[in-house]
Amino acid sequence: MSVQSDDPTPPFDPSKPSVPISYPIKTLQELDSRSYFSSFHYPFNKSSVPLRPNSASTQRPRVLVCHDMKGGYLDDKWVQGGDNADAYAIWHWFLMDVFVYFSHYLVTLPPPCWTNAAHRHGVKVLGTFITGDPDGYAICHEMLSTKESAHKYAERLTELAVALGFDGWLLNIENNIDVNQIPNLKEFISHLTETMHSSVPGSLVIWYDTVAMDGYISYQNQLNEVNKPFFDVCDGIFTNYWWQEDYPEKSAKVAGDRKFDVYMGIDVFGRGTYGGGGWHTNDALDAIVKGDVSAAIFAPGWVYETNQPPNFQTAQNHWWGLVEQSMGNVVQKYPDALPFFSNFDQGRSNHISADGVLVSSTKWNNISSQTFQPFVVYADDSTPNTIDVLVDFMEGSFGGGGNLTFRGTLKADATFSTRLFLGQVVMDGLPVHFTYSVKSQGNSVLGLSLTFSSEAGGETTLVVASRGTNRFSSEFSDVIVPHRLTKPDNAPGWDIEEFTIAMNGYTLKEIRAVCFTDQPGNTNPVEYLAVLGHIKISTSDKPTEFPPSTSWIVDGQYIEWGGSPGSKTLSLKISWKLKDGKNPPYQTYNIYVEKQPKQSIRAPGRKVEGEREYIGVAHVEAFYVSQLAIPSGTSSLKFIIQVCDVDGASQKLEDAPFFQLNV
Repeated sequence: MSVQSDDPTPPFDPSKPSVPISYPIKTLQELDSRSYFSSFHYPFNKSSVPLRPNSASTQRPRVLVCHDMKGGYLDDKWVQGGDNADAYAIWHWFLMDVFVYFSHYLVTLPPPCWTNAAHRHGVKVLGTFITGDPDGYAICHEMLSTKESAHKYAERLTELAVALGFDGWLLNIENNIDVNQIPNLKEFISHLTETMHSSVPGSLVIWYDTVAMDGYISYQNQLNEVNKPFFDVCDGIFTNYWWQEDYPEKSAKVAGDRKFDVYMGIDVFGRGTYGGGGWHTNDALDAIVKGDVSAAIFAPGWVYETNQPPNFQTAQNHWWGLVEQSMGNVVQKYPDALPFFSNFDQGRSNHISADGVLVSSTKWNNISSQTFQPFVVYADDSTPNTIDVLVDFMEGSFGGGGNLTFRGTLKADATFSTRLFLGQVVMDGLPVHFTYSVKSQGNSVLGLSLTFSSEAGGETTLVVASRGTNRFSSEFSDVIVPHRLTKPDNAPGWDIEEFTIAMNGYTLKEIRAVCFTDQPGNTNPVEYLAVLGHIKISTSDKPTEFPPSTSWIVDGQYIEWGGSPGSKTLSLKISWKLKDGKNPPYQTYNIYVEKQPKQSIRAPGRKVEGEREYIGVAHVEAFYVSQLAIPSGTSSLKFIIQVCDVDGASQKLEDAPFFQLNV
């Protein structure tokens, strides 16, 4: 499926403490021995975000995206995040059904960052089981030696998916098979499918179009009677890329009522694919939609790897815009449940903020940190009323490392509007509370419009803006002026707006941004700049309650001091759990350290204040601190675990659980 790459994983002993990484299983013996589960890294590699339910019909062309980039396990292998702010990311999850993490090792385990981000958006995640030259024949010969052996290895794969929290497997056998072992190969596929279904409802096992029933590699580039016996015992087939225009329609006829389980392969790098890939990927998608089957897009990282102009973010938005045009539907809709929160973080940036205050100016990447991503619309025209919309890492963020920046020119009497989210939140009679943060320049005004629908009342659209709303009295069903929150600790430059509405019997269908200027009488285009920091929607306006620090057990392990007496370093694993033994419902923990100085004399009752430093984020109940520099004169270290909820709220640091360590 792709050119072989050099092994990107460093040599290491997985049993010894080190910075947590994701890594593959390379041998059948390693898979059989279950040694992965005794690795120091295993607990860190569990995904923490359950798959969000998707109410969209499955009787439609689906989109499977297969991620293959230079052998995999690059920036994404660092479970607690890397230091490359320009790392590859995906944020068009709303166009996908399935995401496959692909590489050329025997068992490719998806790094948890991908599973967390995909699950948050309702996308299923598959690992890859692959064999090929030069060892593939021998591996398969051993694995398929008996029916019992085939079942055993299928159960090993199911165990891994269940333990790490992903949703199934892509099977890619790219070598010849002993024809006498074809029945056991079918047993392996069917048993894996059955055990996955029973262990993870809704899971998928997809067969790649490779081996034929005679045991030889024979790419069919479609579903036909040659490869249908494998299709019949699993959840779908991912065809090879060298198909012709009428192959999707032919495949649909062979599949019958399972036609959408046929995923026609498209190699974005081209390499013989229909339409040529790249900026013509939509030619293949158009043929797939016409044939009424599903699409498997391989290596969409082409945009990133080939440095498509003018920059990655713009090119990525444009390329995925073509996918949306061809497929003609948005697969994932959100918000669809409350609470809903987005700070537009893409999981990469050159800073991190909390409530509008900068807490770190270090470059980083961690796709696990993605919140709900907006439904970006690419605009390729330039007029006096064009506003560029992008997630911006340079403008200071309200929370995390991203925000949605609106920049351009606008006439005083003009309005620019663009979609942010397409949802389906049923308003069941309770008041719904909206909060959002805005930073704007000059006369630039950024508001929201909300579209609701109901069978009885039809469609109605409300506009929300802090000022200049007179112009909207005839354009929208209602105009809302939000209440501005004023708190002593509000971050400078940010306006936090809130409002409450009750729309019993209606469903919230769309949230849009509305840009205009509050500059009456000026007919010339003026510069426009506004930043949207976050949106929160909930059924309660009360602060989130967190378990007090006394509810937690916090422990430190693998404590290792290094360096010299004048410049000590510390490495350790910190873990935490609730005393009542319940699984905490939290997916994110910010980690801070206070380096408390030695003080020989201090006033009675006066607290010793130390330097507080943000050191990372955890998405499981553990964090590994690696070679933390300890200034001379430090008496103790206080590691604070700030608990964060899915609604964007975070526990006050003085109330958070902590681990204290004397130096």
